[in-house]
Amino acid sequence: MIDDFDFALGESADMIREATRRFATDRIAPLAARMDAEDWFPRDIWPEMGVLGLHGITVDEADGGLGLGYLEHVVAIEEVSRASASLGLSYGAHSNLCVNQIRRWGNAEQKAKYLPGLISGEHVGSLAMSEVSAGSDVVSMKLRADQTDGGWVLNGTKFWITNAPYADTLVVYAKTGEGSRGITAFLIEKDMAGFAIGQKIDKMGMRGSPTAELVFNDCFVSDAQVMGPVNGGVGVLMSGLDYERAVLAGIQLGIMQACLDVVVPYVRERRQFGRAIGEFQLIQAKIADMYVALNSARAYVYAVARSCDAGRTTRFDAAGAILLASENAVKVSLEAIQALGGAGYTKDWPVERFARDAKLLDIGAGTNEIRRMLIGRELIGKLEKVAQ
Repeated sequence: MIDDFDFALGESADMIREATRRFATDRIAPLAARMDAEDWFPRDIWPEMGVLGLHGITVDEADGGLGLGYLEHVVAIEEVSRASASLGLSYGAHSNLCVNQIRRWGNAEQKAKYLPGLISGEHVGSLAMSEVSAGSDVVSMKLRADQTDGGWVLNGTKFWITNAPYADTLVVYAKTGEGSRGITAFLIEKDMAGFAIGQKIDKMGMRGSPTAELVFNDCFVSDAQVMGPVNGGVGVLMSGLDYERAVLAGIQLGIMQACLDVVVPYVRERRQFGRAIGEFQLIQAKIADMYVALNSARAYVYAVARSCDAGRTTRFDAAGAILLASENAVKVSLEAIQALGGAGYTKDWPVERFARDAKLLDIGAGTNEIRRMLIGRELIGKLEKVAQ
């Protein structure tokens, strides 16, 4: 296994990696091909992950979690994604986008109500932000929540929602006013009247991580379901986006490691012109480039995760970490296909799946174009302040 460089992440991260790797190798990896072929989500594995504590890594021990940080969370999602990136995506949507947001913004009653089932894996979590016409421009969302006696009535739809078909608890953002100051976060339960799952979305990659539309038709929710301040949803959303980007970048690390796990043994065994192809310098160069792409992304992602834990993260570095990891993962997965030649272009080998899976995070959690815009804008803004 080409993962021997010691990043000195600490004992907790090393223990999480070892435990997650064993579980992922034994329980997740054997399911990966079926998940992709059948677009099948292995719901039964969720409680098993709960037993390991994977769903509540960043949740305080007093609330039933492990009380660890984003660095350990990145390591866990990396090892899950090494076995199956699609399960890694569902895991990230559950444990970070849903569980971690409730940890950060839920009141005591909401935490007591929702966190136990989500942390144990009895329940599946999701987050609903995007709509058909509100992706990168999220504040243009149309889902409305109108105030009424004792609560709110929601009408509209959400789209591209990971885990939606299986979710028991969803963090949903809706318009409660005008502009960016008129968005509120709500906690929605799957059985609420007026709430339904719409069409399931058939994706190019990350198959087995279920994605669907949400439909709200006069869905009443009580005031107790409001998470965070009314009309303060953009603050809730944006404050979580940095952590989301840091954690989801771990998926791409797992994909790159999976590519090396396949390619290195293959080039040692595959023979052409009477020699193992790994003896040819062009193949050695590919392996070197793949390894450097992985470890350079690891260094940035781990550093940003540590900064998150220290309360020092910057928005542009969170964007930069997932930008580097995602673009590197796409390149590495394509090189993995090339290294295997014709075999790599078939479904007999998993590298074509790695490429399809890797492409998602060039788009999800903010497109690479948006990430570049954010980084450039923030850095220019900092320079302008210095100049003043």
